[in-house]
Amino acid sequence: MANRLAQETSPYLLEHANNPVDWYPWGSPALERARAEHKPILLSIGYSACHWCHVMARESFEDEQTAALMNRDFISIKVDREERPDLDQVYMRAVQAMTGSGGWPMTVFLLPDGTPFFAGTYFPPTDRSGMPAFQRVLAAVADAFAKRPADVLETATQVRDFLHRPSVPLAAGDLTPALLEEAATGLARDFDPEHAGFGGAPKFPQPMLIEVLLRHHARTGQPAALEMALETLRAMAAGGIYDQLGGGFHRYAVDERWLVPHFEKMLYDNALLTRAYLDAWQLTHDPAHRRVAEQTLAFVLREMTSPEGAFYSSLDADSEGEEGRFYLWTPAELEAVLGVDDARAIARAFDVTPAGNFEGRNILHPVVSDAVEILDGARDRLMAARARRARPHRDEKVIAGWNGLMLRAVADAGRVLDRRDLVIAAEANARFLLSRMRERGRMRRSYKDSRAPLAGFLEDQAAVADGLLSLYEATFDPRWLDDVRELVREMLAAFWDEDAAAFFDTGKDQEQLVVRPQDVTDNAIPSGTSLAVDVLLRAGLLLGEPSWQDRARRTLERLAPTAAKAPLAFGRLLAALDFHLGRVVELAVVAPPGDASADRLLAVVRERFLPNRLLAVGASDPGIPLLADRRAIDGKATAYLCEHFVCQAPTRDPGELADQLDSFTAKPVAS
Repeated sequence: MANRLAQETSPYLLEHANNPVDWYPWGSPALERARAEHKPILLSIGYSACHWCHVMARESFEDEQTAALMNRDFISIKVDREERPDLDQVYMRAVQAMTGSGGWPMTVFLLPDGTPFFAGTYFPPTDRSGMPAFQRVLAAVADAFAKRPADVLETATQVRDFLHRPSVPLAAGDLTPALLEEAATGLARDFDPEHAGFGGAPKFPQPMLIEVLLRHHARTGQPAALEMALETLRAMAAGGIYDQLGGGFHRYAVDERWLVPHFEKMLYDNALLTRAYLDAWQLTHDPAHRRVAEQTLAFVLREMTSPEGAFYSSLDADSEGEEGRFYLWTPAELEAVLGVDDARAIARAFDVTPAGNFEGRNILHPVVSDAVEILDGARDRLMAARARRARPHRDEKVIAGWNGLMLRAVADAGRVLDRRDLVIAAEANARFLLSRMRERGRMRRSYKDSRAPLAGFLEDQAAVADGLLSLYEATFDPRWLDDVRELVREMLAAFWDEDAAAFFDTGKDQEQLVVRPQDVTDNAIPSGTSLAVDVLLRAGLLLGEPSWQDRARRTLERLAPTAAKAPLAFGRLLAALDFHLGRVVELAVVAPPGDASADRLLAVVRERFLPNRLLAVGASDPGIPLLADRRAIDGKATAYLCEHFVCQAPTRDPGELADQLDSFTAKPVAS
């Protein structure tokens, strides 16, 4: 018989609905039973695309004997970390404190009140490689809880005290460009000069750090920052971490040279990396960067988009019981699809050999200069053949925050590349989010099977508002700004704490955990705090809301000095600091409806990398300060380039606007 998880919407939880474990979802029934029976809680946190989560499920959670021990001695709770980032954040911090590392599956043992006292990640079914068998762990924890309660309570008290301390020790200092210089120096120190990127194996894409480097180059003209960013983008695009055939990025590389990926594909990676390649294209006009951005978006729209316009969460790493099987090739498989000559050309260009470069098969990666052109001639046939393979599992839940990230990427691409089809896709996504996942101004966290059962978090509220700002820049439809206003006001009401001058990740009306989550660091996705600061700065300036900008400034004053010293953990916040300290390009194009000449003026903006920009287009509008009290000269589209709302001479000439922009951006930022 199915357990309680059968009533959930999360595909990850549903994967465990037929386990012999008496699983509960997180909630009051499980917690109340633990208190009533005075049993410890076994909390298992994972996610659908997690390879080792599947392994532990097969080895332990599907095993009758292991399940019997769990059911006898524990109240077992299964959590999808993507649905409940608040729980994941709190208990991952505990795991890292107790073990020195973290990861998924996360295995945490709690007192009935939710306080952790023992933790780990993956446990094998038998003692192996220094790891104890899971059944042995279960027996030891149950014995300690029953026979040594004072020791367990002492440990739990120490962990609780630790969780109540600030997660990041804060430095002090003024908000000056020196912080951005310090951060750039730190990134250069951590850069891998041989293989590009940051750190060694496993190597993760760091699109937010690439944005910091590109902004630094735009602000200072320093070529080293630009080259670090471009080398990293080129290395990733030429590695196995990039799906050379179908587009889109895998989660990370297990080696230092970007060849062997962990094959899961996450929506958020592809959203953030799309924007990084778009930015690089605007700076360099290198068609290779545009190609990667467009192929990545094509993958998302083809394989991760619902008929309603929502973006799905992830694709699994495994298929047919093997990691990466869907993406790998042998010479014989190429020959069966392409014939001898074309197969040999692809094999030569993409390092396909009989021995293979991954477990006897081959990850495609270009090794000759014309590899992309060679692949283009065979792409359709190889894609058709690959489509006949067993596909990796797709997690079809819709996460509001991740959709907000992709909404911005698609809208930005539609604007920058002048592609109406992408703008239409962004509009469809926005309509879905606002109609299906918004409730009285607040975003819900996830949507699946026509249900959105969970309240959203700070990152959901801020990321959707962020995406809508970009959608306004792609359409200049003022209704999107009305939605931004509503989302930001609710964000401040629910997540801002005036006394602490800080954001929390859960709303004031949400469930109280052992500690109220507040993670200010940027990880695989920007933190809710970084997103909120960025949105408050841009929306506050565009919509004339100085109190929004004040809250952003106060948050930066708390965090930016620390971010400068630890830039790897604060990429998005540093980008927001760059906006706050930089010279903002404020461009208003006042035009009557349907005036085609407005687009010729906007084309001047599209082709330039202007990360610190505000754009407004339309008739004079008192609700948008940039458009207030300005007119279209002689009834024709007219551009006003401004700084702090003080404008240069209005112009209807795209060439003159280009000169104004180039002159503006050439001026140094005052220190």
